[in-house]
Amino acid sequence: MVSSTLEEHSDEDLLDRYKAGDEQAFEVLLRRYRTKVFNFLLRSVRDPSRAEDLLQEVFLRVVHRCEHFERRAKFSTWLYTIARNLCVDASRKMIHRRHRSLDAPARSDLDGSEALVERVPSGAPQTDRDAIAQQLRGQIAAAIEELPSDQREVFLMRQLQGLAFKDIATVIGVPENTVKSRMRYALERLQHALSEYDDYARKLS
Repeated sequence: MVSSTLEEHSDEDLLDRYKAGDEQAFEVLLRRYRTKVFNFLLRSVRDPSRAEDLLQEVFLRVVHRCEHFERRAKFSTWLYTIARNLCVDASRKMIHRRHRSLDAPARSDLDGSEALVERVPSGAPQTDRDAIAQQLRGQIAAAIEELPSDQREVFLMRQLQGLAFKDIATVIGVPENTVKSRMRYALERLQHALSEYDDYARKLS
């Protein structure tokens, strides 16, 4: 059983404890990041089985490379750099086998999606609201898929993983202003792609 006191430690402290031989510290790190990193990998490789394989590889690399981790960097940034590099390698290997994702993100994955759905008036029949919500989630997923890869990458790291712009910049190796620009362009594209649902919701008001 993992000690509750370990939960209070920072990621970096936990990694130091693991390097010193505390295996429970690694269990805490795994629990903190397993789902987040899996979701990130899944939306990159679009295959749950492949994402699970890559997830195992991510944490294997953490184990093998932990001695090289420098505390001046954030553990989360280092971890997502490893995950991203694996995704890039996987993409190169699977370039001719890419397919569109049938996975739709939950409402909480995209700021604004819930607000748009909620603009459908509560007085509307529930079946209409459910149908609109389902169509909207599918439209969001499709719109994200259609983003240029550099914009999609930034969008997912920011919205799905909650990474700060400066951390995303470190992970992908570009200036922070470039990251912010890509995010702005991604949001503009998504807003345009979803505008028809916004108009429809207003018509039902």
